[in-house]
Amino acid sequence: MIGADLALAALMNRAADAYQTSPPAYITYTERTHVVGANRTEDIDRTVAVRTADNFAVMHDLPQGAVRTGPAFPVIPLFDPFSSFSFSYFANLKRVDITFHPGTPFRMTLPPASEPGIDAIVPYFSEWAPRYAPDSTPDALHLVIDPTARVANSFYPAEVVEDPQTQLPKRVVLRVNGSDEVIALDYGIVDGHWLITHGSFSSTQHVFGFSFKVDAEVTYSDFAFPATAPDPRLAGSPTPSASASPTEVPQR
Repeated sequence: MIGADLALAALMNRAADAYQTSPPAYITYTERTHVVGANRTEDIDRTVAVRTADNFAVMHDLPQGAVRTGPAFPVIPLFDPFSSFSFSYFANLKRVDITFHPGTPFRMTLPPASEPGIDAIVPYFSEWAPRYAPDSTPDALHLVIDPTARVANSFYPAEVVEDPQTQLPKRVVLRVNGSDEVIALDYGIVDGHWLITHGSFSSTQHVFGFSFKVDAEVTYSDFAFPATAPDPRLAGSPTPSASASPTEVPQR
């Protein structure tokens, strides 16, 4: 097989192409989020309509709860995990706060292998050290990635599993070097769009001298891709201000 660095670089480029080629203007879907932590559980079920240009969403708590506007909670399903995104996660006994801002996809410049005089292409990642997992094959890549000394307190892709049919990531595990914070994202193709269909989030929180583990799991379903704004609040130019925190756990 080709080197793991080159395989990762090519996979990142394919992911960037899938993310940026003909993205839907709007996505509607249902999300079901289950949160466990601090000796309590909470289910956050919502219908969501999001404008992908700026991640502005209208979210309706199910079955007939509050309507919230702001960034899609917890993560917009149209997301390139190799991009320069920002993410913060905090939880206490009464609420879960997630701040997520999609970033710009990374693209690796790779010369064609057939270029005269080139015998091999060896990309070099200064922050990541990828290697093949034991079950990896040329048709179904499975990469494990270690952070180098250049990574400090930031997310890095710790594991990437390729879908052999689409040659796009079907699972990406993001970790933070120096902590136990983990995001695991499962992807699928829905009506030609590469989207998150399931995700999990895990982190130890420290509040007023107490430490507790918080785990959240979200499943997306019922996707649709309207060509026009499905809600008047999504019409017009980005970015309207949020009317309420979209990350507050509904108190029942």
